[in-house]
Amino acid sequence: MSAEATNPAMPGPVTSGAQRRRGRARLDLRRLGRAALLGPAARDRLPDAIGHVAEAHRAHYPDADLEPLRRAYVLAESSHRGQMRKSGEPYITHPLAVTLILAQLGAEITTLTASLLHDTVEDTDVTLDQVRAEFGDDVCYLVDGVTKLEKVDYGAAAEPETFRKMLVATGNDVRVMSIKLADRLHNMRTLGVMRPEKQARIAKVTRDVLIPLAERLGVQALKTELEDLVFAILHPEEYAEVKTLIDANAASHGDPLGDIAGEVRGVLRDAGIAAEVLIRPRHFLSVHRVHRKRGELRASDYGRLLVLVNEDADCYGALGELHTCFTPVVSEFKDFIAVPKFNLYQSLHTAVARPDGQVAEVLIRTHQMHQVAEAGVVALRHPYAPPSEELSDRADDERVDPTRPGWLSRLLDWQEAAPDPDTFWSTLREDLAQDREIAVFRPDGGTLGLPAGASCVDAAYAQYGEDAHACIGARVNGRLATLSTVLRDGDTVQLLMGQDATSGPSSEWLDHARTPAARIAIRRWLTTHPVPAAPAPTPSGRRPAQQTPVSTPRPDASDAPRSAAASAVVDREGATVRLAGCCTPVPPDAITAFAVRGGVVTVHRVGCPAVERMKDVGRAEVGVRWGDSAEFRVTLTAESFGRAHLLADLTEAIALEGVAIVSATVEPPTQQRVRHTYTLQLPDAAHLPALMRAMRAVPGVYDVSRAQHPAAAAH
Repeated sequence: MSAEATNPAMPGPVTSGAQRRRGRARLDLRRLGRAALLGPAARDRLPDAIGHVAEAHRAHYPDADLEPLRRAYVLAESSHRGQMRKSGEPYITHPLAVTLILAQLGAEITTLTASLLHDTVEDTDVTLDQVRAEFGDDVCYLVDGVTKLEKVDYGAAAEPETFRKMLVATGNDVRVMSIKLADRLHNMRTLGVMRPEKQARIAKVTRDVLIPLAERLGVQALKTELEDLVFAILHPEEYAEVKTLIDANAASHGDPLGDIAGEVRGVLRDAGIAAEVLIRPRHFLSVHRVHRKRGELRASDYGRLLVLVNEDADCYGALGELHTCFTPVVSEFKDFIAVPKFNLYQSLHTAVARPDGQVAEVLIRTHQMHQVAEAGVVALRHPYAPPSEELSDRADDERVDPTRPGWLSRLLDWQEAAPDPDTFWSTLREDLAQDREIAVFRPDGGTLGLPAGASCVDAAYAQYGEDAHACIGARVNGRLATLSTVLRDGDTVQLLMGQDATSGPSSEWLDHARTPAARIAIRRWLTTHPVPAAPAPTPSGRRPAQQTPVSTPRPDASDAPRSAAASAVVDREGATVRLAGCCTPVPPDAITAFAVRGGVVTVHRVGCPAVERMKDVGRAEVGVRWGDSAEFRVTLTAESFGRAHLLADLTEAIALEGVAIVSATVEPPTQQRVRHTYTLQLPDAAHLPALMRAMRAVPGVYDVSRAQHPAAAAH
């Protein structure tokens, strides 16, 4: 709620006119104080004290009806009359400042009205019923939401259940958090009269909770100024160093960024692309980060170029012209228009270099994209659709926000699944600590928003919820991958689901889960499905269960080579015919044969890698064809994810197809994968496709293929 007064001795994050962002003028608190002390203006006349708010609002809404704003100011001023801030300013200057911040961002009239009243219910005799009667349900809902947030202690001693309820209430209308963020920004601007230890405590809470929320709501204009204010309080020495660097650059001769901006304007003008090219000074914390990353800064590192165009297509047209006329820095290109960020942000990012070595970062976006980039959800105007008949019976805490960012929807989902408030609080803090989100694609073209560092485990729970317990693996960009695989921005993920309804996650999944939804679901399953005590290790140190190769030869295997080989007929009288074990050919495979030592002829599939080696060493090729025998031998390899009873289920599936197992080998598991190799005696080669389908249908098996073993070139 109320913060305190401006301290002239406190360093502010922006001190030079060159660094101050456009449209972000500070309030003259003395002028507002004098206007407020005069009391409200005559009825129906807009008070002078909110003239600046009205002007900022009409810049976004030229035809706005300001009557609600006038009535809200009259109520707020009369309610707070006599209350003073610690600086000696009338208290009304605080809600006025908060409302101006939101008006400059493009907030609609309902938000501004609630902003003027946001402290009345908590700090004055005004009741929610009065607010509802005077301004309607929407304004009442917002004021109530902000009032509840004011009661939340965000520090280490916070009651997690209280924060949980308040944040969930906020999640039902993002405008509540918008007002709270503007409230915190003004309080941070005027924090100088507080004791240093209290300044530090408030700054840490702002850094850990509110700045990440501002990032997720896309309100960059608030986020960046909050970051600078926190930076000045928590790291005064580094802040002073950055200020010195910025001041020195501003005083230096030459303006390479301005020169590049002029060249860019000329290039786009010649190309017939209507564009506004602006220089965007970096804020203090951004300069600090670049300095730490690159060391000595170039003059062009203190800002970026912003190119504003009219249409989406113009963004790509401008990009093409810049990459044609300048040298592009390919590694700096990012397309957030085709794939917007999780917080609605859209823009093209690139960097271009001049022959003198100066490099300029360039942001290209439309005017509408720029408004959303600066104001996020605040720029969505009035996002709440009129209540339909279906929704009319819902309680106020069940409002529907059709533009709610995906992360906020996920928060509301997993908070319901959190087993206790402490888990909710800890997982929320972990989630807010993630400063970057990636987008991965599903095979159907849909997208999943995940935090950077997320794995296939996280993708599974994001897509399937608790049904992801049955996930056995994934294909990432078409290649098989384990659930522990870390995903990158733009990956395509196909999740492979098992058929065993009783299967579930292991405790190892928690090592790879980054999202609250995944971690909470896995923990809940493990709690309700305790794992039996593991068998004691063997003397070798291994635990029993498919840890060593297993071979199961048939008792009559010695008879098999003759019956299998007899099915191939070669053009060499008296030769002993063998079907090669490296490719195990069966009809109707195209085959070839080679004479080897001892009068033996080996038969290979035409595509077998050993064929080329045979030709390279000069082995004589022998004519061969399939005979009339229907019985054949084949070697199949089954790739699977490890699970209990998998070997038994595979052998049962093979037996049900009427196929005899000559031998079976199971290799030790590698990264949760297991390879089974079976040599099988088929009564009819035509039955091979059906057999392979039956093996693939076994839960946990993701591929079955004909064996391709390296073969000796000559024997």
